[in-house]
Amino acid sequence: MFLAGNEVAERMAFFGIATNFITFLVYKIHFTFPDSATIITNVLGTSCLTPLIGAFLADSYLGRYWTITIFSIIYLIGLIMLTIAAIAPSLRPPSTGCAELNLFLGTCQRASRSQLAFLYLSLYTVALGSGGIRPCVSAFGADQFDPDDPRESKSLAVFFNIFYLMIAIGIAVSLTAVVYIQDFVGWGWGLGVLAAAMLLATIIFLAGTRSYRHRIPSGSPLTRLAQVIVAAVRKRNLPVPDDESLLFEVYDRESAIPGSRKLQRTHHLRFLDKAAVETEAEKILARSSPSAITPWRLCTVTQVEELKSLARLVPIWATSILLNTVFIQLVNFSVQQGLTMDRRLARSFTIPAASVPVFAAIFIILVLPLYDRALIPALRRITGHSRGITFLQRIGIGLFLSMLAVVAAALIERKRRAIAYATGRALNPLETLPYSALWLIVQYSLVGLAEVFAAIGMLEFFYDQAPDSVRSVGTSFFSTGGAAGSYVASLLVTVVKRSTSVSPWLSNNINVGHLDRYYWMLAVLSGVNALVFMALARRYEYSTGSSSSSSSPVKKMGDGSPNGMATKCHNPLFNCRCMDRVDVAKSDRSIEFVRLV
Repeated sequence: MFLAGNEVAERMAFFGIATNFITFLVYKIHFTFPDSATIITNVLGTSCLTPLIGAFLADSYLGRYWTITIFSIIYLIGLIMLTIAAIAPSLRPPSTGCAELNLFLGTCQRASRSQLAFLYLSLYTVALGSGGIRPCVSAFGADQFDPDDPRESKSLAVFFNIFYLMIAIGIAVSLTAVVYIQDFVGWGWGLGVLAAAMLLATIIFLAGTRSYRHRIPSGSPLTRLAQVIVAAVRKRNLPVPDDESLLFEVYDRESAIPGSRKLQRTHHLRFLDKAAVETEAEKILARSSPSAITPWRLCTVTQVEELKSLARLVPIWATSILLNTVFIQLVNFSVQQGLTMDRRLARSFTIPAASVPVFAAIFIILVLPLYDRALIPALRRITGHSRGITFLQRIGIGLFLSMLAVVAAALIERKRRAIAYATGRALNPLETLPYSALWLIVQYSLVGLAEVFAAIGMLEFFYDQAPDSVRSVGTSFFSTGGAAGSYVASLLVTVVKRSTSVSPWLSNNINVGHLDRYYWMLAVLSGVNALVFMALARRYEYSTGSSSSSSSPVKKMGDGSPNGMATKCHNPLFNCRCMDRVDVAKSDRSIEFVRLV
C-alpha cells in the first residue's frame, strides 16, 4: 500500500515534466521544437542512466530503503528549483515582442547562459533523484513477498502488473490534471503541484517504515565482478574440471556473498570458471589458514555465476533500447502533431496537446486487470506455464506491438499532412486542421498494449534473472534501457535533421516536414530489432539459481512481536535458522539482519 501510493505520486511528478515540459521550453525559454525535444530526451536519458548509481548504492552499502529516502529528497529539491525557475522572471528570457508566430520562426530572444545554467541544473537534479529511486522501488516492493510462503508467492506473481498499473495511474493524473494546470492556470502552479506530489510520495513511503522487510546490502558488486575477471585471467592456463564439485565453494555458511543464496554452476562463459579453480597451493592454504585466501585469486562458484548471470542479461537488454526509442519518440512528436489537430471533445472542452499521450496510460489501466484476471488464466490452461507465457514470450509480443504502433503513427501522420496541404494550411503551423486528434488513440492504444507486454515483461525478467545480491542492479537494466533509448532517439533526430536538410523530415513546421518518413524508418528498425530478439530468446537459458524473490532471511518491522521486530527464515535449500527476536536498539537504526547459521 505504501509503495503503491509512493509510485503513483512519484510517476505523476516525473511525467509532468517528461511530457509537457517541452511546451515550457518552447513558449517560456524560446527553444525550437526539435531542440526542446532533444533537451527533454537527454534529461530522460540521464534519468534512466542514473539508476545505476542508485542500484549500486542500494545493493552495496545503503540498502534500498535508505537509497529511496535520500534520492527522494534530491528529487524534491530539483522540483522546487524548477518551480522557482517558472515563477522568477529573472530566470526566463523576456517575452516582449515574442508572439506565437515568432516562436515558430525562431526570432524570439533566447535565454542567457545563467538562465540556462539554472534550468539545466534543476532538470538534471530531477533526473538524478528520479533515477536513484527507480530501480529500488520495484525491487524493494518485490522484497516484501516471501516466496516460501504459499500466499505471498502468489501475490508476488502479480506484483509487477500491479506496480505498473500504479505507474499508469500516476501518468494518467499527470497528463490530465497536471497538464491542465500547467497550460491554463500557470507553470508556477503546475510545477508546484509536482513538487507537492513528490513531497507527498516521500511522506507516504516513510509512513510505512515499520512494516517493511529489508535485504542486507552485500558489498560492492563491481569489486566482486572485477575479482572474478582478475582471478580468471591469472589462471587462464589452468584447465577447468568437468566435475563441478572440484570448483571452490563455501560449505560452512549460506553463501560467501551476504544476503545471497548459492548459485549452481552453468556451462556458458566457461573461461570465467577458471576463477573458481583451486590450485594445490590454495588447497593447502585453505586447510591451514582459510582467511589468507583472497578472492582476487580464488572466487566461489556463486561469485562467478553472479557475473555470468549479469552478462547473460546484456543481449536481451540491448533489444530494449529501440523499444524505448519508439516509446519516447511517439510521445515527443505526438505533442507537435496534436497542436495542429482538432482536439475538441465537446464545444466547450479542448484536450491540451500534451495530454494526448494519456490515451496510452488509460489503455494500460483498462487492459492490465483483464490481462491479469482473464488472459493469464486462459493462457495457463493452454500452456501449463504458471505465468501463462514466459518472460521472453511476453517481451517478444510487446516488441511486435511496438512496431505496429509506429506503422499506425506513420499512416496517421501521412493523412494529417495530406489534409494540411489539401486545405491550404500547410504553411501556417498554428492553423487547426479538420482532422480529429482522436485518431492518435490508435497508435497510443498499441503503445499501451506494447507496454503491458514488453515493458512489464522486461521489468519482471530482469528482477527474476538477477542474482539475489544484485537485484537492484538487475532492475536498473530496465531503466538503463530507457537511457540508451533516449540517447539513440537524440542521435537519430540529429542524424536525420542533418541528412534531410534539403527536404526535411523533422521541421519546426510539422506540415512542411515528413514526420511520416521518420516513423517508417523507426518501423523498419523495430522490425529488425524484433528479429534479433527472437534469435536471442531462442538461445537463452533461464537461470536455475534465481527465482522471482529471494529466500534469504528477511526482517519484518512492527509485526506485533514484543519488541516490534522479528526475523523470518524458512529456506528449504539451506540449513539455516534465524533469531526470532532481535535488539531494536541495535538493529532498528542500522537496518541490518541478524542471522545465525
